Amino acid sequence: MNMYRFIDFNDEKIDSLLLMELADLTKTLAKDQEYITEFRVHSYISKDEKKIYVSHFWNHRPEMIMRAGMKSDVFLRAFGNMYYTEDQVIVRYGNWCDATKIPRFAKQLFVLAEDIRIEEICKKIRPGMTKEFRIRREIYNNYFETQLKVNTERSLFLDAIYNLIYLMMNSDTPIFAVPDLHENAESFLPLIRSRIERFYDAASTHEIAEICKSMVMLLEENTNRDMVNEYFHLSLQTIEKQEMFYDDLLRKDPLVNDDEADEKSSGKEDIVDEELKTWHRETKTPGEVFLQFNLDQGTKTDMLTNEAREGEAGDQALAIVQGSAKKTSNKDFSNLETKNKIEMEGNKRSAPYGVENKHAEAIFLSKLPPSTKQISEYQQLKNGIQVYQKRLKKSIDLTLEHKKILPRSDLQYGRLNRKLIRFFTDEQPRVFHKKLDESKEIDAVFSLLIDCSASMEDKMNETKKGIILFHEALKSVRVPHEVTGFWEDANEASTMRQPNYFKTVIDFPTSLMSHSGPEIMGLEPEEDNRDGFAIRIMSERLFKRNEKQKFLIVFSDGEPAAYGYDRNGIVDTHEAVTEARKKGIEVFNIFLSQHGVGDEQRKVFQNIYGPYSLVAPTVAELPNLLLPLLKKLLLKAIL
Repeated sequence: MNMYRFIDFNDEKIDSLLLMELADLTKTLAKDQEYITEFRVHSYISKDEKKIYVSHFWNHRPEMIMRAGMKSDVFLRAFGNMYYTEDQVIVRYGNWCDATKIPRFAKQLFVLAEDIRIEEICKKIRPGMTKEFRIRREIYNNYFETQLKVNTERSLFLDAIYNLIYLMMNSDTPIFAVPDLHENAESFLPLIRSRIERFYDAASTHEIAEICKSMVMLLEENTNRDMVNEYFHLSLQTIEKQEMFYDDLLRKDPLVNDDEADEKSSGKEDIVDEELKTWHRETKTPGEVFLQFNLDQGTKTDMLTNEAREGEAGDQALAIVQGSAKKTSNKDFSNLETKNKIEMEGNKRSAPYGVENKHAEAIFLSKLPPSTKQISEYQQLKNGIQVYQKRLKKSIDLTLEHKKILPRSDLQYGRLNRKLIRFFTDEQPRVFHKKLDESKEIDAVFSLLIDCSASMEDKMNETKKGIILFHEALKSVRVPHEVTGFWEDANEASTMRQPNYFKTVIDFPTSLMSHSGPEIMGLEPEEDNRDGFAIRIMSERLFKRNEKQKFLIVFSDGEPAAYGYDRNGIVDTHEAVTEARKKGIEVFNIFLSQHGVGDEQRKVFQNIYGPYSLVAPTVAELPNLLLPLLKKLLLKAIL
């Protein structure tokens, strides 16, 4: 039996379909299409990043429990925290926690209590969430029961108290057996229970914070050691950035001079307008202000100029810039672009090939003529696949649509037209036509995209055979196509720039020439692969073609890996495939490897391409596998 991989360290693949389902749920509940979903150790919402984090706590559990738990995280953050949690209260409470002896306990207690409060709100407003929250509580109850025993044995007093609080708040019975935690536990546990009961009546985030404060102050007197474990996370820094008041827009640095004129104005003074462009002490160093005037030093007077006018709805920022609401009649700013317009256009241009590829750069390499060695190697491989080429040619010819020849009318012979009036009105009537005929040319175009990453090292030889098979078959039925290899330069890649190289060895204009083909031998394994970006680039080129049927075949091992692309690469590639299919481009994957395919890798193919993926050990099996796939694609297009 062939070993697919020798050792597989930490090779856990993300379920892209589940992540996209959570992402759609996030956008729907948050009512904001810019919100995205990611996985973290703990679940929380980051409003400045516009992200909902789902906890890893739910990983490696049965499918039903994992999905319900992750959905409950999204419910709490995208719906509960988004609309029913007071952010300013959290900021003030977080600052208060830092001054206590047990800040970790104080913050986690607040998250626990606030989550339970907004959970009840979620279930009341959206009863459909009840099932997921029920499963969530069952799993956390079992988890904290185990943690209570462990922390009690380890003498982690405050951790055990925290576990106990959760179990008390979620207990189905008022009678709850309390383990022996501390020598003074009997004195303060009734006080803790009374405060827990107040949580049920809390109607706001502020009330939750006040109850938590009283409980923290009670426990501060009985312990000097904070919690060790972190079960939940309270995010503070992301909320603090949102608070901005009017005073924040005002100047903070003192004036160099602050004098006033002794004489009062009479109203008869001559006022002369003059522009003074000058440098002075006040503008030597920029202050931390929202706006600055060109000149802001001088003596204060009570004189008024005639430049004042009534403000209008279109004015913004002290009438210095034009707003997008309305053009003013007193000042003409029509030659200036509004800020909103610039920002909207900037967002569209910022990531045209997906957020994950915002800094990816497409570099197309010049086409080079094949060497004598490459021509010889190509001829050998071509001779080896000639038998399969005829079968593939027949499959393509039978399944793909042919071009239509336009019907011809007004002929002197042929089929009689139904409109016979001209037989009586014209001296030489032409009342015959010929029916619509089918051309021998196939109305289709193909683009073959080849993953030239380092992981294709042991599969490249068989992949080249598959590419040659397609090239010769398409050439024989006169279907235009191109063959392009792609990879990302790992050495040059950085946070702000990721160069991706595209090597087109067969282009559309020369694809049907008899001598074309040996250039394919120039494809070699290189470095990384950013599949989603490459698929979008090639889909863009295919979309401009006039053929009715467009096919993009990706020869890849299905494992995207590039700079900053390891976590969301599969999701981004799936999104690229979906976008191409919406444009009418049929995308499918072909994986050729004599070593077989593992379960994890097969799951990657499923997540990215759905059912449209072929796995074959050799090119001999490729024609037989391709025929039903082409029929399935054409049937889908008709339906």
